[in-house]
Amino acid sequence: MELKKKVAVITGAANGLGKAAVKRFLEAGASVSMWDVQQEAGEALLKELSAYGEKIDFQTVNVARREEVENAAEAVRSGMGSIDILINNAGITRDASFLKMEESQFDQVIDVNLKGVFNCGQAVARIMKEQASGVIINTSSVVALYGNFGQSNYVASKAAVIGMTKVWARELGKYGIRVNAVAPGFMLTDMVAKMPEKIIELMSGKSLLGRLGAPEDIADAYLFLASDRARYITAATLSVDGGLIS
Repeated sequence: MELKKKVAVITGAANGLGKAAVKRFLEAGASVSMWDVQQEAGEALLKELSAYGEKIDFQTVNVARREEVENAAEAVRSGMGSIDILINNAGITRDASFLKMEESQFDQVIDVNLKGVFNCGQAVARIMKEQASGVIINTSSVVALYGNFGQSNYVASKAAVIGMTKVWARELGKYGIRVNAVAPGFMLTDMVAKMPEKIIELMSGKSLLGRLGAPEDIADAYLFLASDRARYITAATLSVDGGLIS
């Protein structure tokens, strides 16, 4: 198994891409600490995966709150022995056109999608530095590369994540820590599946493969970058978008 004896922290783990990643990483032999602000959904997933026993736990964490992140990171190190992998997957949207976007909408997205990545990355990287090894994977988005109507806040946060990924890779490589980003395209999550059929068809038409991706497609990208098969890959942004047509 590719991640046997590895410990992974996955943020935004209770639903969507994070939930798929949790299952993939457990299947690959890793122990997983699930972090999410949605306590009820997180505890439900923990119950669903109870067969994995002590190889999985759940912590209610708001990644925008630094103290919660630092406490959770220390709890993982104490309880599971190390943190070998961090998947910075948590993210939110608060969409509005540029001229109508409220300051609170902008701030909320930046706090979670950018500051949250910084908080988790810094807390975990300090542990990884002591271990002289680790992998950090930050979730960006294809909209960071192409832009998207009504998402000034989201696009700004996801573009900044790509830039921050490159900085961390430069600074942390000497400690044996690899840092990469994944840029998902339009994915068929539970939330997207509830959208009108015409919208889903429009989104599917933007892919050269003519369909939306599955959450498992992103989970597999996380798994590859976290594994030793990607041991010479750092500072990269992997687009998983079915060949998106901008």
